[in-house]
Amino acid sequence: MTTRPVGPVLVLTGLHDVTADVVLRILAEHRVPVVRLDPGTDLHKGAALTATYRTGDQRGTLRTPTRELDLTEVRSVWTRRPSPYQGPPGLGDQERRFAASQSLWGVGGILASLPGAHYVNHPWNNRAAEHKPAQLATAQRSGLSVPSTLITNDHEQAREFAAQHSGGVVYKPLWNTPCAIDGTPQQVWVREVRPHEITPAVAVCPHLFQAKVEKAFDVRLTAVGSRVFAVRIDSPDLDWRRRQSRMECAPIAVPAGIARSVSVYLDTFRLVFGAFDFAVTPAGDWYFLECNPNGQWAWQPDPVTDSIGHAIADELRRPLECEPARAGDGAQARPRQPGPLWSTTSM
Repeated sequence: MTTRPVGPVLVLTGLHDVTADVVLRILAEHRVPVVRLDPGTDLHKGAALTATYRTGDQRGTLRTPTRELDLTEVRSVWTRRPSPYQGPPGLGDQERRFAASQSLWGVGGILASLPGAHYVNHPWNNRAAEHKPAQLATAQRSGLSVPSTLITNDHEQAREFAAQHSGGVVYKPLWNTPCAIDGTPQQVWVREVRPHEITPAVAVCPHLFQAKVEKAFDVRLTAVGSRVFAVRIDSPDLDWRRRQSRMECAPIAVPAGIARSVSVYLDTFRLVFGAFDFAVTPAGDWYFLECNPNGQWAWQPDPVTDSIGHAIADELRRPLECEPARAGDGAQARPRQPGPLWSTTSM
């Protein structure tokens, strides 16, 4: 059986990730060594990554102008929000695309294959869990209720689907693809559509149409391992993300059946963390809408944000000697880590 290292936590994220800062402060309080790296940019700023593979042996190092990290000592990896691999500036377009691709497959492969490290979440599991059709299928198999959904590039099928649902149908993109109009970034929000609005242009690519849920409110449920944290969201908008300044949030209890199904869902995708969105009807029925395996959570009320931050920090500190949970947070025993504190500044 492989024993996990008890060295530093490796946090893969951008320099200005304030959500990561919440957890890094907690790790600092517990004197857990942390190395923060944005591989998409830091490797163009003096950092160097090396890995060697031999029969029965795997080693690696991360070097910066000020330190060297033995990758075999990394205890856990938090895949937060690293910058995309875009290649170093100053190259021509073709050379930069080549360098970006080699970085994705090389650097990404090294950091996703650290021996014994605990991943929150593993980047390959994140990618698998980001496909909405897979999310819907897994939610169904996990025992969650799912709104009637159609994914198609046939506009006649789409029109027929919309006509069959008297309560209305919404459209949502299958992926949050960046787009711009006249150089201005645009966001595609969830919106209601009527049968006559669906044109043959649907044939260009698959579209996701979903029966509109008659909801009393939305819920964002954040799962970290076996712990769940939820807030009720009241918003005047169909898509509460559109104008977050107009929404109101408050902690809400999670029904036991929903918590069990969420656990099954995470296990299916081999995830430690997931940000689930539900629509709740006036009758109290919870409908699964989607799960972002790497969703934002620091925008929630301070007590909820603090609890999520501690739960993630606990996952990253494993496996260690345990200490008692803080009173009132509903958590189980927490691991304790002695030792020196490393700088948490970006490498």
